[in-house]
Amino acid sequence: MAAAAQTKKTYYLATGRRKTAVARVRMAEGSGKVAVNGRELNKYFTEEKDHAAVLGPLNLTDLRNKVDVVIRVNGGGFTGQAGAISQGIARALKKMFGLTTEAPAEPTADGAAPAAEGEGNMAKRLRDSGYLTRDGRMKERKKFGRKGARKSFQFSKR
Repeated sequence: MAAAAQTKKTYYLATGRRKTAVARVRMAEGSGKVAVNGRELNKYFTEEKDHAAVLGPLNLTDLRNKVDVVIRVNGGGFTGQAGAISQGIARALKKMFGLTTEAPAEPTADGAAPAAEGEGNMAKRLRDSGYLTRDGRMKERKKFGRKGARKSFQFSKR
């Protein structure tokens, strides 16, 4: 009974969004597997730029082969989904290490450095690289009485 309690993994959940894509990310310590909608990363995303977007936060923090990531993503296209996954992974990493993007604490009076200084630096690197920032650009809605968001029908004076 006690052995079963020790083998239970701790999962860190986060959500990422981009355009109309929403990614739910579940992260745990492991061997570096990345699964997107039940398929391997290489089989889901065929473009190299999408691979780079998804693995960017993991490569930046040097955790590529230390965490397992399970992702459920829907909506949008492949590039939007890759951006949503990137934000979700960065948020999960931040939650996993309990990080804040505030400045690191000052050393104590006895000269000891604050604990987990490298981890605080990790959150700052994620923020500075733009992985924690939501890209707010969305498609503009179609307006009533028009062909699209901006385009109108041809004006006829007579």
